[in-house]
Amino acid sequence: MKKYGYVRVSSTDQNEGRQVSALGELGISPKDIFIDKQTGKDFDRPAYQKLIKRLRAGDLLYVKSIDRLGRNYEEIQNQWRTLTKEKGVDIAVIDMPLLDTRLHKDLIGTFIADLVLQVLSFTAHNEREVIRQRQAEGIAVAKARGVKFGRPEKDLPDNFGELVERWERREIGINEILKVCKISRATFYIKLRECQILSRKNRKNRLKR
Repeated sequence: MKKYGYVRVSSTDQNEGRQVSALGELGISPKDIFIDKQTGKDFDRPAYQKLIKRLRAGDLLYVKSIDRLGRNYEEIQNQWRTLTKEKGVDIAVIDMPLLDTRLHKDLIGTFIADLVLQVLSFTAHNEREVIRQRQAEGIAVAKARGVKFGRPEKDLPDNFGELVERWERREIGINEILKVCKISRATFYIKLRECQILSRKNRKNRLKR
């Protein structure tokens, strides 16, 4: 039997130290701790896939908490079954001692462990959904207050309209405009569209007068 540990943090700027420290205290060698630094949006995580290939029947896998195994309720359940049923691996969840497959080999013990697993994985999934909803609501409120997200909008030179007219007359090429304005080709076409819409509106307003 060999002991392994799996660590996941949801972004590259988060610190995995707490999880690694907890695994180290259990006597797991650093070379047997697999770490992924990315979200659970896509479960094709490189370190996890290497771990799966390394695991053999009878090995023991430690995780700090149940939500390290997957991004949602269904995925946590699937990974648990894959590891325990297909691979024959034991799992121990550090934050929840009841989820230790070494302790639940009889029918009643397995039933209790499965029940706890379902409750915890559902709770982890629900907590993430609540956080996601709050983030969306916060962004909506911020936008309503005028807060802008993403990269700041690029200021165009005052003669952008003139450059566009020269481009339309084929006096200059698009690459020259991109260089002068320091913008990408995609931004140019977006701004061109905005200018065309504004021009049509101004023309309509003049006709109404």
